[in-house]
Amino acid sequence: MEILSRGASDAKTEVLAPTHPVDLSDQDFDRFVSSYPIVVVDFWASWCAPCRFMAPIVKELAAEFGGKIAFGKLDVDNNPLTAAKYGIMSIPTFIIFKNGTPVDMIVGAMPKQRFKSLIMQHLS
Repeated sequence: MEILSRGASDAKTEVLAPTHPVDLSDQDFDRFVSSYPIVVVDFWASWCAPCRFMAPIVKELAAEFGGKIAFGKLDVDNNPLTAAKYGIMSIPTFIIFKNGTPVDMIVGAMPKQRFKSLIMQHLS
């Protein structure tokens, strides 16, 4: 979704982040993380119990941060190139990107409020 905001002398297009986690692949990963100012990517696998614990939390936070932070999910079993590129050794791992550049890595499952507070540190 795009909105057009107009100032006194200029117009700019602001891209709003999706309100749900987006499934990513090796092919579209770089484009996605570069498309939004702040992106959180969940590196996960279907057999991973802690990943399954975090899945509804990621979904809830994507809705709560609606439009401000984009959330993506990358299945490491089906997308090994991107997982290797970012040195993913344990899952779940979450990487926070600002303007396409990784700025933080969070490893492991945790309660929603803890995860949310770690993400909020990057909103300023």
